[in-house]
Amino acid sequence: MISEQDRADAKRLWEYHQMRHPARPCSVAIGLGSHDLGVADTAVDLYRRGLTPLLLFTGATSPTTRERMPRGEAVHYRERALELGVPETAVLVEPRARNTGENVSFSRELLAEAGVPVSSVLLISKPYEERRAYATARKLWPEVEIVSASTPMTYEEYSDSIGDERLVIDMLVGALQRLVVYPEQGFMIRQPVPDDVMDAYQRLCRNGFTSRLLATDTTTS
Repeated sequence: MISEQDRADAKRLWEYHQMRHPARPCSVAIGLGSHDLGVADTAVDLYRRGLTPLLLFTGATSPTTRERMPRGEAVHYRERALELGVPETAVLVEPRARNTGENVSFSRELLAEAGVPVSSVLLISKPYEERRAYATARKLWPEVEIVSASTPMTYEEYSDSIGDERLVIDMLVGALQRLVVYPEQGFMIRQPVPDDVMDAYQRLCRNGFTSRLLATDTTTS
């Protein structure tokens, strides 16, 4: 059972994970691969609004996407963008990345090889991954401005789209843990975590929402 306190804590994490950056024109929009085709849809929307001249989709496959996206996440994103009317010349694909760090690093390399000058990036992720993606990109690509973006959704709407609220809470908890642990490992910049967010995280951990935690977690002690 998911208690009202659990749900309130999950919503607190949901709000924290979103950066709420105002969308603005950028050199390129990079869509981070995942199970969620909404990332591609949001990239196309930003392109149609004239906020970027170029889309780059990045991602291989993972255990959660292999069946749904057998040709690779970035390839399926590209196909979605073309279906929605984006010209082939406006879409690049980076098909190797298997984590957020590789998404950023490999995309940076691909754009450099293509001779695309980049001063700013619209970084598109799942809603609860905005802050993690931002912190990773700021670490690995510090000379460009990063504008986080995702499909506008409420916690309830996202949970309904996944069809498993407990899994969503587990993912929110796992994403928060990485924001705490990964800076120490050099994977991302450190983000301040308000006390009420950390309290919510620790309560959810104690209540068993731990399937997406790293085994090395020490933040609940």
